[in-house]
Amino acid sequence: MTTGQARAVPVAAAVRRRITVRGVVQGVGFRPFVHALATELGLSGHVTNTGDGVVTEIEGAPAAVGHFGERIGADAPPLAFVEAVEGEDIAAIGDAGFAILPSRGEGPSRTLVSPDAATCDACHSELTDPADRRHRHPFLTCTHCGPRFTIVTALPYDRAKTTMSAFPMCTNCRTEYADPADRRFHAQPIACHDCGPRLHLLTADGGDPARPPRPSTAPDPVAGTRRLLGAGAIVAVKGLGGYHLVCDASDDEAVGRLRERKGRGGKPFALMARDLADIRHLVTVGHEEEALLTGPARPIVLLRRTPRAEPSATAPKLSAAVAPGSPDLGVMLPYTPLHHLLLGLPGDPPGPRLLVMTSGNVAGEPIVTDDDEALRRLAPLADAWLTHDRRIQVPCDDSVVRVCDGGPLFVRRSRGYAPFPVALPVPVRPALAVGGDLKNVLCLAEDRRAWLSAHIGDMDELATQQAFERAEAHLETVTGVRPGLLAADRHPGYRSGAWARRNAGGRPLVRVQHHHAHIAAAMAEHGLDGTRPVIGVAFDGTGYGDGGAVWGGEILLADYDGYRRFGQLGYVPLPGGDTTVRRPYRMALTHLRAAGIDRAADLPPVAACPPDELRVLERQLTREVNCVPTSSMGRLFDAVSSLAGVCQHAGYEAQAAIELEAAALGAGADHGPGYAFALRSAPPAAAGADTVADPAPVLTAVVRDVRAGVTPALIAARFHTAVAALVRDWCVAARDRAGLTTVALSGGVFANVLLAEATARLLRQDGFMVLLHRRVPPNDGGLALGQIVVAARATPYGAAATP
Repeated sequence: MTTGQARAVPVAAAVRRRITVRGVVQGVGFRPFVHALATELGLSGHVTNTGDGVVTEIEGAPAAVGHFGERIGADAPPLAFVEAVEGEDIAAIGDAGFAILPSRGEGPSRTLVSPDAATCDACHSELTDPADRRHRHPFLTCTHCGPRFTIVTALPYDRAKTTMSAFPMCTNCRTEYADPADRRFHAQPIACHDCGPRLHLLTADGGDPARPPRPSTAPDPVAGTRRLLGAGAIVAVKGLGGYHLVCDASDDEAVGRLRERKGRGGKPFALMARDLADIRHLVTVGHEEEALLTGPARPIVLLRRTPRAEPSATAPKLSAAVAPGSPDLGVMLPYTPLHHLLLGLPGDPPGPRLLVMTSGNVAGEPIVTDDDEALRRLAPLADAWLTHDRRIQVPCDDSVVRVCDGGPLFVRRSRGYAPFPVALPVPVRPALAVGGDLKNVLCLAEDRRAWLSAHIGDMDELATQQAFERAEAHLETVTGVRPGLLAADRHPGYRSGAWARRNAGGRPLVRVQHHHAHIAAAMAEHGLDGTRPVIGVAFDGTGYGDGGAVWGGEILLADYDGYRRFGQLGYVPLPGGDTTVRRPYRMALTHLRAAGIDRAADLPPVAACPPDELRVLERQLTREVNCVPTSSMGRLFDAVSSLAGVCQHAGYEAQAAIELEAAALGAGADHGPGYAFALRSAPPAAAGADTVADPAPVLTAVVRDVRAGVTPALIAARFHTAVAALVRDWCVAARDRAGLTTVALSGGVFANVLLAEATARLLRQDGFMVLLHRRVPPNDGGLALGQIVVAARATPYGAAATP
């Protein structure tokens, strides 16, 4: 117990209140803040963590107690988020002083765990100060920064319920921990050189992955790692939420070797820069991007490349192999003391100033967190391991964010944001949504809160499925939600849905259509209560549609209770499924055939397709063998990318579309009129949507431009203009037909900033309210939020659902 002094107030003149604060109030220095505030106001009482939040009993002069109630929410610590402050008058008891009491763990957990937070300025100053006792301490932290979610094992949040419990505090740290005037007062991850975690550098034995790594002879693990990176090595570095694979981003050979070892294809790598000055010659950094880069979450921020960047003699070089074909560079700044040390403090020997920092895993598997597993699974990838002895409780990949239409657009919501909840506009029963099989994120919800997990990954691998199970169990622990309802995608082959079915245990399981979930997620994060439908534009690569078709170019008139399919992109066959996704030229050939366009040898997809494969593809399409119909806008992007000669083979998801966007950015503002889709009403007896967008006129125009020698950049820009105009025309038709004026843009295609901004601009010009995703990704990483609200409306308390 820690006690502070308070002025004595006669019991007869004193009042006492019990105040409960809910929100992100544990692990953020809230109890020390309460102690300081009570002491400042001359109040007595105590504060403690409970499963319900931070509970304070405060006693003293009525005016002072009133001021305390006003300031406890308004003046909260920087990492806190106060969701609710509730107070009740209780009898004064005349106690003396103010105390921080041990946490109480009884009852269900209803408080919120803070996400991990980047090193604060005060800690950074200590890190770089040779006179400070924490100078160069790799695990320096305080109440305003450091690990939280990734080390919490249970609530209430105390050191004993984190992975720091393995490190008893030394005398100096214990003194700081108990001192109300110290910045580390009740900072649970507190540590120093004497009592904190230890770094270890291990190197591969002779480069043979079959032989166990051995301890490095370097006296300083960080200095040894910097020398290895400077010499071209690939090092597996243990971070907050898992291992990174790290190399010098200016070293062509090292970057190429990492790409080859990881089976990365052409997928861009993320960068870590020491400061903004080291990247300004490479990218455009606006005010919104700078705020994201330097804030407490420190995500990877996708930044537009600077055309014809010309670095100065002192600017760091960037290997062309870091992000080939991408319009953006994914950049983050250091968010742990170890990162600052790896990039070098003032006075350190020269070393790499830009580092590739990519997830420590084999392609398709979850990020590695366990040390023994890292030595085994990363042996074919790494030359050395910089590890430490603090256990990672929760895997947590780096978040990825871009700025779109003046606000943040998540590509991946994970470290720095998870498990911060999303407020729900409607109350829901305790529920679990399992998301989809790509970019899996699960969601627990109760009443008006939804907690999303960190990014889990693609569910093809057994390791990812096991990571899913651990994430679900941990999220139940830290939220206290015990779901009585489950929600999953309708796809019959999804592993996430199979898990929900196996684990339902008699609980209702609601299957939610994929694109309905996308639109519901956008509605929920924008606070719509569902009393009025929206025009939902759901564009993505794939989603299980009604009747078993592959949807992905949909206009839905939707609320939480259901949807009507107002519009669809015209169906074409999807021959061979994933094979065609990996080979965009197949999708181009399929679209040309469906549009009745001659597939002559002068067209890029025809030239790219081997003659034997072309003959087999023709027979497959003629006989309709393994040819499910698709309305996917993502696949149309693939087709146009191939036709324009931009991308014929996709080594990673959405590569063809990403490179088409990059090409369009090179066209400039004056690229002439866009192409135009044919928008027509479906026959009254036809099954499917009310209206169909026929891409044949667009494809005809693209082929004409290709044969006329028009540049891929102009073709790409004209296609983007055509898609934005199609959405506008579709929404105008829906407004005329149904009287709706709010449009929700969702699905992975709208991670394309060029398209999303152009579409939003056209819609606003026509008087629509436009909803873009701001709190969850538009891709499948946001599905679980939509599943939650749809399932909750479909199954009221006490009702049953069909599995």
